[in-house]
Amino acid sequence: MILPNDDAAAHTGHGAGHHGTDPHSADHHGTAPHHTDARRHSGGFVDPRQLHSTDSRVVLPRYRVAPIRQVGRRLLVALLVMVATVLIVYADRGGYHDNADSNVDFLDAVYYSTVTLSTTGYGDIVPYSDSARLSNVLLVTPLRILFLIILVGTTLEVLTERTREQWRLARWRSALREHTVVVGFGTKGRSAVQTLCGSGRPPREKERIVVVDPNPKVVESATALGYVGVVGDATRSDVLLRAEVQKARQVVVATQRDDTAVLVTLTARQLNRGVRIVATVREEENAPLLRQSGADAVITSASAAGRLLGLSVLSPSAGTVMEDLIQQGSGLDLVERPVVKAEVGRGVRETDDLVVSVLRGHRLLGYDDPEASPLKATDRLITIVRARPPAAGE
Repeated sequence: MILPNDDAAAHTGHGAGHHGTDPHSADHHGTAPHHTDARRHSGGFVDPRQLHSTDSRVVLPRYRVAPIRQVGRRLLVALLVMVATVLIVYADRGGYHDNADSNVDFLDAVYYSTVTLSTTGYGDIVPYSDSARLSNVLLVTPLRILFLIILVGTTLEVLTERTREQWRLARWRSALREHTVVVGFGTKGRSAVQTLCGSGRPPREKERIVVVDPNPKVVESATALGYVGVVGDATRSDVLLRAEVQKARQVVVATQRDDTAVLVTLTARQLNRGVRIVATVREEENAPLLRQSGADAVITSASAAGRLLGLSVLSPSAGTVMEDLIQQGSGLDLVERPVVKAEVGRGVRETDDLVVSVLRGHRLLGYDDPEASPLKATDRLITIVRARPPAAGE
């Protein structure tokens, strides 16, 4: 993501505002975790907390209807109400009196319906029979109310929007459990989310992924894809609490700056001792610091990309296979699955899938480790399988 202008990038501060800052700022400052107290601004120093003036808020995904379609629907309903009123009046035209010629024809019925629905009428055509008056009370009056509601629908929608949004937010908070919080929705964050959604999750599971980013436009792009977004600085505990991190199952830290990743990890670990935190750093020398901050797994983006480049130079085919493995949902996939009943007691090489490693308790055993075989019912297998084509509707 790119901020609207260079000045905005220079005034972002130290926190999660650097999830999507310009690459020059990330390159020059991403390896200095100790530069978090203040930033130089217009010849002086300012508190970084003062640089985030935007209040944090939760943004739920919206499924909008095109404005033209909304207007078309309202006009169609209004026309149907008008037609129904005309038919009611014309069917009982003998019970109405026209002061002009005493007879009520079809044109008079249309005229009466129009002025009755839009106003209270002019008195030139009036119902005088009991049946006509009864139909006015039971049918025409409700249709008049419905017609007025359609006309002022836009105003009512604006008045009820905030209440409806608060209700949706309360319902979302009460139902949210075991979700994933993704801090930073740049290139790395988007790729992580795409991998999570491509690993067999149903479409509704998108609402169990909460994206945190300080840029409202980035959060808006995330909600447009169906994810819940939180606008704010993820180094602040109140922002992570809005993302319900205390109830989360896992946190993905995909910020641009290494010092920001450390602060986010520390804050998330403080709020949720049992959550699994997976973070990324640009420089390998900062990985131990991130692990000490509470990260369960640390991915060094620069080193990983460099190793893949070197492998592609030494063996283009091996590089192609590795790239295929890290692209979820196409070609070959690297997946973790439990041992099925038929595999218990068998050797690693006797399974139907290509087993790479065996997870036994907290130990990760290689496929050639003598202790990996025979397989146990509580083991989990890291296997290479052919990617499953998406089912219809996914």
